[in-house]
Amino acid sequence: MTRFFRIEHNGEPRHVIDEGGGWRLLEGEIFGRHEAGDVIASNGHRLLAPIAPSKIVAVGLNYKDHAAEQNKTLPAEPMIFIKPSTSVIGPGDPIVLPPGAGRVDHEAEVGVVIGRRASHVPEDEAHAYIFGLTCVNDVTARELQRKDVQYTRAKGFDTFAPVGPCIAAGLDYTAAKGLTVEGSVNGTRRQSSSTRELIFGIHRLVAFISSVMTLLPGDIISTGTPAGIGPLSVGDTVTVRVEGVGELTNPVTGMA
Repeated sequence: MTRFFRIEHNGEPRHVIDEGGGWRLLEGEIFGRHEAGDVIASNGHRLLAPIAPSKIVAVGLNYKDHAAEQNKTLPAEPMIFIKPSTSVIGPGDPIVLPPGAGRVDHEAEVGVVIGRRASHVPEDEAHAYIFGLTCVNDVTARELQRKDVQYTRAKGFDTFAPVGPCIAAGLDYTAAKGLTVEGSVNGTRRQSSSTRELIFGIHRLVAFISSVMTLLPGDIISTGTPAGIGPLSVGDTVTVRVEGVGELTNPVTGMA
């Protein structure tokens, strides 16, 4: 497994390759030809979102226990919506609660980072289009979601898509045991499940979504959240953990 971070280096965003705890600057294109360059310190840098996607395609009700807690029937096919690129923030950046939005929830999710332009991909070839996995917090204004019916406003506020801390390439996400997915607030775990509980698996999602829209390198599929979603308040600290990827932590603030 290889982990790719994106940092602020000499005033510019740069990708680095984590080689067992040591960092080397990535030379070339992360989704194309690249190699490990100069060694740099693995601390003291501001972490950025590991990629700047053109879009995040998120999946609703993709864990059986979450569908149950929302009192909804299991979907017959993936339910998808888009979070805009402007909602993306990185590790440590604040989630800003919009005034008048009402209850805002955390949703811990596995993000699938696309590595190649993908259109009408057969399910049995989907693995070849996946670069790696990351953590996503699908922050949601729950009352607005219920009011609007569709999800654009509730899911699309600025800062409502924390992503990070890295992209982990080479994880075995197909193993029977799955990968652990957890969400915690102020150190208390609220969500805990495994990707084996997904209603629609990762390869199915790539095939389905790419039959609707073209996925570009760097785009993220956010695969759905398990049970245990809950409200956030100003002053909270929320963490998403995906096994093999690491932890994505963000503070929660109000509008300045």
